[in-house]
Amino acid sequence: MRIKKTLGAAATSLGLVVGLAGFAGATSGDITNTGPDSYNTVKSESSQKVKVENNNDLGVQNSNTQHATSGDAKTTENTTGGDATTGAASNANSFSANATVNNAASSNALMNVGGAGSGDNSGSITQTGPKSVNKVSSENTSNVTVENNNDLHVTNANSQTATTGDACVTDNTTGGSATTGDASNTTSSTITFDVSN
Repeated sequence: MRIKKTLGAAATSLGLVVGLAGFAGATSGDITNTGPDSYNTVKSESSQKVKVENNNDLGVQNSNTQHATSGDAKTTENTTGGDATTGAASNANSFSANATVNNAASSNALMNVGGAGSGDNSGSITQTGPKSVNKVSSENTSNVTVENNNDLHVTNANSQTATTGDACVTDNTTGGSATTGDASNTTSSTITFDVSN
């Protein structure tokens, strides 16, 4: 509370009474018994500037490279060729990422801080002289800023190669069977982002 009081010659005159509101806590100011041509001011100023800035940078990167190759199976240059069988070639990959960002607590707290205050506030100017200028004023300024910057990025690279080998039965009087195994690739990716501002 800032109070400015100017006194002139002794005299009595009914002044002005104005209440102040909107400030946290109790504030008051009184000016009494000023002379003629006096300038009397009761002024209350309250200013608050609050800022919350949340910078969330979430990054997920997964790189998976797999190779599976079964060997060659050959039966060659035999009078009687036996079976030629290669084994199975298989790749499997599983990737899971979970991220949770919650800025609600800080944002809600800020809104409560930035609200208008309350309290018992008053200002009065009484018994001032003739031609006096009397002024009671109050000003309450609240500036609240909430800034949320969320940067979420995911990079998932998966390269798989599964190759079964050659199975050959050649140049035999009686050739046996030639069988290659199975080749398979399997991948699974689960990515979950939960952002609350």
